[in-house]
Amino acid sequence: MLNFDIDWPIIIDHSFSLGMAFLLALPIAINRETETRSAGLRTFPIVSVSACGFILIASHVFSDVNAQARVIQGVITGIGFIGGGAILKSDAQVTGLATAASIWTTGAIGIAVAWHRYEIAIVLSLVTFLTLRLGTTAKKAIPQEDDNSQSNK
Repeated sequence: MLNFDIDWPIIIDHSFSLGMAFLLALPIAINRETETRSAGLRTFPIVSVSACGFILIASHVFSDVNAQARVIQGVITGIGFIGGGAILKSDAQVTGLATAASIWTTGAIGIAVAWHRYEIAIVLSLVTFLTLRLGTTAKKAIPQEDDNSQSNK
């Protein structure tokens, strides 16, 4: 017979973790959305929440740390494939690397939250957002050489 006892402390804890994973992904998502990148307000929170969810499930299903580590490895690999879809190459230009790296970092945020390592998740969120925000400003300020001028030298 199935046991339908509700463990409210676990439900509240998991809901808090999933909510934190969602909230900590939002600054990154907003940045990517305002920069009109291929991934944005929908992708980043979903990646973070799903990574958190997989780790929460693994931590309750598997008591063996090695099994939990394999789940983390699978999540990281899967998120790498998602990020790979954001990378585009045309002629001599590659775009989407920062978005792909941000997707990967968003997965790490979800994993950190699931393990109750909020300090790591907060720092990852902050560093990623600031790097994207300040890096874009700095990149625009640096003069770019034209590829044609290089070939003429």
